[in-house]
Amino acid sequence: MKYTTLPNTSLKVSKICLGTMTWGNQNTEAEGHEQLDYALDKGVNFIDTAELYPVPAKAETSGRTSTIIGSWLKKTSNRDKVVLASKIAGPGDYTAHIRKTGFSPSAIKEAIDSELKRLQTDYIDLYQLHWPERDTNTFGTRDYKPNPKDTWEDNFSEVLHTLNTQIKAGKIRHIGLSNEKAWGTMRYLQESKINNLPRPITIQNAYSLLCRTFEGDLAEVSHRENIGLLAYSPMAFGVLSGKYIKQQADDNARLKLFPRFSRYSSEQATEAAKQYLKIAENNNITLAQMALAFVNQRPFVTSTIIGATNLQQLKENIESIDLELSDAVLEQINEVHNTIPNPAP
Repeated sequence: MKYTTLPNTSLKVSKICLGTMTWGNQNTEAEGHEQLDYALDKGVNFIDTAELYPVPAKAETSGRTSTIIGSWLKKTSNRDKVVLASKIAGPGDYTAHIRKTGFSPSAIKEAIDSELKRLQTDYIDLYQLHWPERDTNTFGTRDYKPNPKDTWEDNFSEVLHTLNTQIKAGKIRHIGLSNEKAWGTMRYLQESKINNLPRPITIQNAYSLLCRTFEGDLAEVSHRENIGLLAYSPMAFGVLSGKYIKQQADDNARLKLFPRFSRYSSEQATEAAKQYLKIAENNNITLAQMALAFVNQRPFVTSTIIGATNLQQLKENIESIDLELSDAVLEQINEVHNTIPNPAP
């Protein structure tokens, strides 16, 4: 395994982070524990969860993923061996079953206290805002369009003050963003600097061969402000495994179970994935490992969040850390990207 440190901290984390959002839905508690045991044995010490997991988010399953992690931590006494990240859900119809108050001080406190109970721990190493409260272009929306009905009022300072209180209470150690844009990221950094408040150290956004939008303004923000990308969906919901292209997906594959997750399944995305598959096969590597190795090698990526529904997938994903793509392969990848840029924003 390769390691790095979370920006502006001394926390050493694996370049591969174990994503968990299928546990409690597609995966049982026993399977979640099995994945945790295997990943830790292979040197993965970074675990990411969220209060709304598993997905799809439902009232009856909300928090189940973290409960599975918590039972593993209690059973194994491995809390000191892992760096634990979680998130507070943003507002919206999708999460109305959790709360409707956004990132208010009371909501943040309640969310952290509830998550600590589920995780059976006294602290969370990295606490992230899952997506912005304001109306902006997230989750596959390509362009920003102002919404005259957006009722959000600027509360960056209040959010940071609230999180600072939780840090001082010892409940969380560091903070991060997720599904954020360049403007929102800079506003948080500005408020942090002006008012001597906690500084976001990471941003967890989608990043893959099919979604390289981070390479726009956010890549420069990451570089100049030292805020690391935690890349999620590097496999594009499994599309970049090649199993859907080859019609080899099992019946319990995510896109078969939940066809509404179509972000990476457009005609353009499918065509790009086919071209990436040819590059991988011509270089005697799997598409999955090429896709993950590409993300692992980006200079702004602090850790790549992988998810798997079985140990064989997990093994292949973790082993991608040992693959270094050549300049020739990267050039071929960029040729496809130049032809079909960001088909799944």
